[in-house]
Amino acid sequence: MDHTAPLIDFPADESGRRSSTAFGRAVVADALRQVDPAAAAAAERESDWRRGYPRHFKALVETGLAAGGAAGYQIAEAGLASVQARIRYRRDDGDFTLAQALMAAPERSLETVEVKGTARPETEVVLPYKGELLRGDALRRQLDAWVTAGVIEESGAEAVGEVAASPDWLDLSDQVLVAAGAGTEMGPVASVLGWGGTVLALDLPRERVWERVEKIATAGAGRLLAPVSGETPGADLLNDLSAVAQWLLGFEGRLILGNYVYAPGGAYPLLAAAVDALGTHLRQHRHDTAVAFLATPTDVYAVPEAAVTDSRNRYATRPARSKAGALLTGGRMLRPNYPYPGEPGINDSLVPQQGPNYALAKRIHRWRATVARRDSTVGFTVAPPTNTRSVVSNRWLAAAYAGAHLFDVEIFEPETASKLMALLLVHQIRKPRSAAPAAWQDEAFAATHGGLWRIAYQLRTALPLAAVPGLVLSR
Repeated sequence: MDHTAPLIDFPADESGRRSSTAFGRAVVADALRQVDPAAAAAAERESDWRRGYPRHFKALVETGLAAGGAAGYQIAEAGLASVQARIRYRRDDGDFTLAQALMAAPERSLETVEVKGTARPETEVVLPYKGELLRGDALRRQLDAWVTAGVIEESGAEAVGEVAASPDWLDLSDQVLVAAGAGTEMGPVASVLGWGGTVLALDLPRERVWERVEKIATAGAGRLLAPVSGETPGADLLNDLSAVAQWLLGFEGRLILGNYVYAPGGAYPLLAAAVDALGTHLRQHRHDTAVAFLATPTDVYAVPEAAVTDSRNRYATRPARSKAGALLTGGRMLRPNYPYPGEPGINDSLVPQQGPNYALAKRIHRWRATVARRDSTVGFTVAPPTNTRSVVSNRWLAAAYAGAHLFDVEIFEPETASKLMALLLVHQIRKPRSAAPAAWQDEAFAATHGGLWRIAYQLRTALPLAAVPGLVLSR
């Protein structure tokens, strides 16, 4: 990548160094400052951000709850404002904000390539699961089983049931999905195309990515359109943001901007900021634009009392071998998920191995969903832990996932998770909800956390034990 070309990057310090660590620390402090100055100062003083970031991300949730009322919305607004003020769009003639970059004329224009599907549109809700195609009563039984097992919140099962009972909702001809990260396994592209919908696909101009996207489009029943400026379709959002914005605004119809991008390391929060700025730009020009996100289950959430009670009951009836295991580790392992009863409880399922850049990118998504729900339609769901390529490429996480069933956590396969999330997106588009009095209540709706909210143990104190047999199983 030519670094003399326009490039989205972190702000430079006095020495000219651009650090994702300094950026993350500053954004978290800015988000906390208005509601809890002491918590903001603690984040700023954190000398080991790589290891110490989890407690400050937990403080973002705890502070919002302690302050009550609209504090969660204030934190989200402040965090987003910090991100957009700090991220720079670098050019030869200086550094600019993303908003300024989007208002400028693009360096080049993008053409369009189209792929039409060859199948008939699906007209009923069908969910692939463990080699079967669940529909009708079989689907309902599985949803009930997930609720009973604590894998999905009841509101999620009810939402999928509503979509199944209203199959006409699957006709998305009145919507256009803008899929940022079209080639990702968890995104809804395959489902929307299977229903005969239209997708504007954004992903990197890489041959293997385009081959995957083109294959999905050909197998579907809808239309996929992608930007192109060279031999391979696609666009780099970190270089071509204004060109992508201009390209998108050239299409008619109500847009749903789905943020499904993923990148390793510091590129992830940069992409999160870029897509966030793109969404703001689109809504300024198209006020009916919706936004959609998939939240990671490995984060910190405020959860309803029913989840707390279920978890505490499981902990109270845990087997004797678990009690012995906790004693043998000096109380470091198998700690209770919720030491205290009440609503809301704090579920801390952050996995430090995923790192502060991952946590920040996902928090940017959550903040935008929180703020946008007050004046537009939002698709937001806590997605289940899933065996995606990005997860299984990490040997420790792959092992922990392989052994997670020993602690009543269900790890989903990508085809099941992506279809389930697509159905929940349809429900939220067809039956939009207004913002709740407290931001955490919006996040808890239809959460498909795989059991993390209701298991007996705090995740970080169980995963290492799950990884032991998982190292064998994952092989």
